[in-house]
Amino acid sequence: MREFIEQLPKVELHVHLVGSASVDTVLELARRHPDQEVPTEREQLRAFYEFTDFTHFIEVYIKITRLVVTGTDITALVVGLARDLAANQVRYAEVTVTPVPHIMLGIEPDELAEALTSGREQARDRHGVELAWVFDIAGSLGYEAGVRTAEWVLRHRPDGTVGFGLGGREIGVPRERYRVPFDMARDAGLHLVPHAGETTGPETIWSALLNLHAERIGHGTSAVRDPNLLAHLAGEGIPVEVCPSSNIRTRAVASLAEHPLPRLMDAGVPVTLATDDPGMFHTDLNSEYLLVHEHFGLSRGDLADLARAGVRAAFCDADRASALLTEIDQAEHGHEDAGRAAERPRGDHTEGGTISTNQTTEHGQTSPASL
Repeated sequence: MREFIEQLPKVELHVHLVGSASVDTVLELARRHPDQEVPTEREQLRAFYEFTDFTHFIEVYIKITRLVVTGTDITALVVGLARDLAANQVRYAEVTVTPVPHIMLGIEPDELAEALTSGREQARDRHGVELAWVFDIAGSLGYEAGVRTAEWVLRHRPDGTVGFGLGGREIGVPRERYRVPFDMARDAGLHLVPHAGETTGPETIWSALLNLHAERIGHGTSAVRDPNLLAHLAGEGIPVEVCPSSNIRTRAVASLAEHPLPRLMDAGVPVTLATDDPGMFHTDLNSEYLLVHEHFGLSRGDLADLARAGVRAAFCDADRASALLTEIDQAEHGHEDAGRAAERPRGDHTEGGTISTNQTTEHGQTSPASL
């Protein structure tokens, strides 16, 4: 199963640029800017990433953001993310970038757009990964920051811009507050993909749908508390971007045993699998696929279907989507043919069995089974 996952072509639709930074990248930035209270030693940084709750996670995220103060820093993050995505067979990714905090920290608006464009070109040339941008509002910064975000996007609109979002805290940050900037983005032809229902209830998801015209929902885990909402998401084909390791690390979900992903899938809601902030959560997309196999019993066919759901939910062009779906079919059926050809003793691991849960991944990250 591990080999199948490593070979399975994928898309990544919910990953934040700053939160994607590897430990090595953050250490480099922290040593450049030691006054920002981010640890400069590896083990201390790993401990820094042990979050007590979602509020603590946001506090840490803000401190990491303060390390990114030049266009060169932005480009380095983009290229590093592309390298990590390529290692997970990710062909296409929609990366969430929150422009206003970077501008507040001194990066010029033009410089930010140019750095993203340069990074995107290098990601394609060096690593063969096509990146697209979702620019989101930091909800905790308030309404004016929302309008400022929309104005920056509409003025600069770097190549690859596809979406507009809303992230950060949900409690005390009602979705309807941001109706105007979302209307600005929609009028400009951008897709609308706010976070909702991660740390709040189904009412936040309803608000994202009704007030912000959401086309996909970031996280959306609390949807399982409302049967009518589940039926609506399934009936309208509105995808939910699910990030299991993130939910556990931030305590948004108490445990994997309580994670709603299987219930979302059973209800017929389109589910895409994502990492959210892989650098902070010590994960990658292969690990997330392995996690849902190990803990929820998803088969090879189920995992291939998750990969297909991601492609269908993506805002890429039809030719790219068709090519990706063909690749996924080939990976699934080619792996099945290879499996049938191999003569294995009856006691070997099979599709429905279990995998050892005490190892680390090839790149030294903690196996998702240890969450």
